[in-house]
Amino acid sequence: MRISLGRFVPGDSLIHRADPRTKLIWTIVMMVLVLMCSSWWQYLTAAVFVIGCFALSGISFKYILMSLRPIMLLLAITVIFNLLFFKGTDVLFTLGALTVYKEGVLQSVKTIIRVSLLIISASLLTYTTSSVAITDGMESLMRPLAKIGFPAHEVAMMMSIALRFVPTFADETDKIMKAQAARGADFDSGNVFKKVKSYIPVLIPLFVGAFKSAEDMATAMESRCYKGGKGRTRYKVLKFSSADLIMLIVTLVFTATVILLKYVFKI
Repeated sequence: MRISLGRFVPGDSLIHRADPRTKLIWTIVMMVLVLMCSSWWQYLTAAVFVIGCFALSGISFKYILMSLRPIMLLLAITVIFNLLFFKGTDVLFTLGALTVYKEGVLQSVKTIIRVSLLIISASLLTYTTSSVAITDGMESLMRPLAKIGFPAHEVAMMMSIALRFVPTFADETDKIMKAQAARGADFDSGNVFKKVKSYIPVLIPLFVGAFKSAEDMATAMESRCYKGGKGRTRYKVLKFSSADLIMLIVTLVFTATVILLKYVFKI
């Protein structure tokens, strides 16, 4: 089970060198704009922009497949529901009680594109930014909220740790399943209820390992005198550079393009 979300791929590309705050803003803007897309031209523009940024990062495109693999089942279920329940006027074919409309097929394709672009955008952030940099970036962006009592540092730390442990627990699950399979466990045969039941021996050691990892991390943080964000200094101070300016300009151009296509040209 290879889950790529939360993995950091070292590099020296323009996107790697950009400030984490810039990349966080870029990710949020990308997700909002992708959700705004409704026409094929808008989806094409978003896809070109996201894939172009991915290529600019210098990361192998195999990581795109790694990002999308965990949601394949979700996409398949979404497509099935669209084909079954999305009604339209142009009938493609009828099979018994099942009627598939052209609009349902098009809606399924749009859903696949939208979800895929959202996952790729989020994955690009974690591929090019370490967990420490993401924590610093989120804390810096939420710092104004600290004036009204919002625990910016603690929230940023929790989100970063949770994100970092996604691939760790995925690898641990893979190891446990292989160990169980070596002892004769069968995760593939039988009906749905038997398959769910076969995963119970995996969940128990996984939860035990999760609690142990949490305890070890808490002990390590206490031994290093971690007391929260107050009074803490950083080895690397966040500063905006020319890479951030380029990313912001390109993002503004993309934002303007999508808005023009949607509200001005209406295509």
